[in-house]
Amino acid sequence: MEEREAKERLLEAVLGHVPFDGWSETSFAAAIADSGVAPGLARALFPRGGLDLALAWHRAGDAEMARRLAAEDLSGLRFRDRVARAVLLRLELADREAVRRGTALFALPQNAGVGAGALWGTADAIWTALGDRSDDLNWYSERASLAAVHGATVLYWLGDDSPGHAATRDFLDRRIEGVMRFEKLKAGLAENPLGRMLAAGPLKFLGRIRPPARPEGFPGRNS
Repeated sequence: MEEREAKERLLEAVLGHVPFDGWSETSFAAAIADSGVAPGLARALFPRGGLDLALAWHRAGDAEMARRLAAEDLSGLRFRDRVARAVLLRLELADREAVRRGTALFALPQNAGVGAGALWGTADAIWTALGDRSDDLNWYSERASLAAVHGATVLYWLGDDSPGHAATRDFLDRRIEGVMRFEKLKAGLAENPLGRMLAAGPLKFLGRIRPPARPEGFPGRNS
């Protein structure tokens, strides 16, 4: 069995157990039994068991979101509405109970860094899918802002029982509006004396920061 097929089988199998046992070793063992993947191969593919399965499932959702966005015509939308569309599409692709269990897993102190990395990865996938080509400090600030917006929206969505999750869309719009106000503030800062002073000092240094290099073939910023 090829590694790709084994991964797909395990991810498909584990989702039936996550609502009951979370992203745990119990779910991992059940997925191995249900998928027919050899235990040794499963452990080699997912050394940390349920945690690595949760990350793989999350990344698969990011990839599918990017694929679907690429097939949509977003040219008639304002940029803020394109961002909202991407975030809402990412939620549409997710299983709410699996996300709920994943949120609990990543909230554990030992997994907090991994969870933050997954959230950052989603923000990066969205910006990349929307055509972002920034290569300076904006690369980081854009992703940090969107990661915060997306994370807050996910938590709201988990408790939203409104028809069609309309309340989540309203919540997201308010969060994006807050980010847009911040971007306007940054633009205005460049027009006043204090802003120009900062641009010649601390911000000049920060402006030299470049995003991390991506391995060849990595589905990231400029792919």
